[in-house]
Amino acid sequence: MSDECPVEDSFAEDATCSPGAGAAASVEVVDASGSGPHEAPDEYDDLLAGIGRSEDDDERCAVHEAGHAVAARLLGKPLGGATINPDPNGKYGGLVWGPRHSVAFGSDDDDGDVLELCNKLQDLMPQDGEARGDAADIYLHAHDRCIELAAASVAERMLLAGEPVPSVSDVEQAVALASLVCKSAEAVERFLAFAEQQARDLLTPHVPIIMALSIVLKIRRTLTGVEIDDVIATTVAGLQLAEEQARRREWRNAELAADRFRAACDHTDVAARATF
Repeated sequence: MSDECPVEDSFAEDATCSPGAGAAASVEVVDASGSGPHEAPDEYDDLLAGIGRSEDDDERCAVHEAGHAVAARLLGKPLGGATINPDPNGKYGGLVWGPRHSVAFGSDDDDGDVLELCNKLQDLMPQDGEARGDAADIYLHAHDRCIELAAASVAERMLLAGEPVPSVSDVEQAVALASLVCKSAEAVERFLAFAEQQARDLLTPHVPIIMALSIVLKIRRTLTGVEIDDVIATTVAGLQLAEEQARRREWRNAELAADRFRAACDHTDVAARATF
C-alpha cells in the first residue's frame, strides 16, 4: 500500500465464504469507535438473510478481513477502512481498502486493477544483468502485499475450524505480484509459501487483536481506518492492563507466601526455645 508503487491497495474477497466454527476463545471488546450494543438476534438474522450468508460464513468473513487489516497495520501500512458487507454486484464478500479509497465501494485511483497493473509492469521489471535499485520499491511492495494477502487465510486457520476456502481474488493478486519478482512458477510457489510463513509469524503474537477486530466488524459491518486503529489500541490497552493486574496478583501472592513462611519460621523458633 505504498504510495510510491502504483499497485492497488485493496483486498477483494469472493462473495462466498466457507462455513467455520466459532473463535477459539472469547475476548472482551470495548468498541472505541462509539458503537452501540450488539444488534438484536432477529435483526442480525434478517441482515444475514438479506445478504444470503450464514452466521458461520459471516464469522469467517470477519476473521478473514481482520487478518488482512491487522497484518497491514503490523507492516506499518495505513488503512482506509474495512467492510464485511458484500458488494451489491457480487464482486466480493468483504473488503479492506487503503487510504486512497474514499468509500468502501469506490476508488480514487483510476488504475485500480491489480492484475492489469502487474501485467503492465512485467515488461518494465529489471532483466538479467540490470540493476534492481530503481525497482526496489516494487520488490518491497510485492513482498509486503503477499504477506498481507496470505494473512487472511492464516487468521482463519488460527481462529476457526477447518481449512479456509481460498479467496480467488487473493490468490490471483498474490500470484500476479509474486510473478513480478520471480522468474518461474516454482519460484512463485516458494515465494508465496515464504509469505504465508511470514504472515503466520507476524500474526501469532496478536491473535487476541484479530479476534477483537473480527467481533467489532460483525457488529459494525464497516469500519474506517481510524476506527480500526481505535479497536486495536483499545484491545492492546486492555491486554496490557490484564497483564499488569496478573503481575501484581502474582507479586502479592509471593508476598503473602513469604509472610506465611516467616510466621512458620518464627513459630518453629519459639517452640524450639520452649523445649530448652
